[in-house]
Amino acid sequence: MNDCIFCKIIEGVIPVKKKIFEDDMVFAFEDINPQAPVHILIIPKKHISGLDSVKREDIEILGHIQIVAAKIAEDMNLKEGYRLLTNNGIDAGQTVAHLHYHLLGGRTFAWPPG
Repeated sequence: MNDCIFCKIIEGVIPVKKKIFEDDMVFAFEDINPQAPVHILIIPKKHISGLDSVKREDIEILGHIQIVAAKIAEDMNLKEGYRLLTNNGIDAGQTVAHLHYHLLGGRTFAWPPG
């Protein structure tokens, strides 16, 4: 996708603050506007605009994101807990039309989230 900021990050056209993880399916990096002491974005390398665009063929990618998130949380010593979330659509707060997950930790979170 030519105008997608996350696709440009994956391609290396746009630099990230700090790369946390990368393999053939996903890329994870520190959010430039953190909402918690730990705020990592985990994005699939395949362009998927949001959860409403996920296809059955994407099951492996979605499962892999969960495993990567747990590994990053372990590596970042988030033993007391963390939150993994995705926003889908403008009303939910999705600002980039590329599926991405926020891994948040390092503080206590309230419920409901907002």
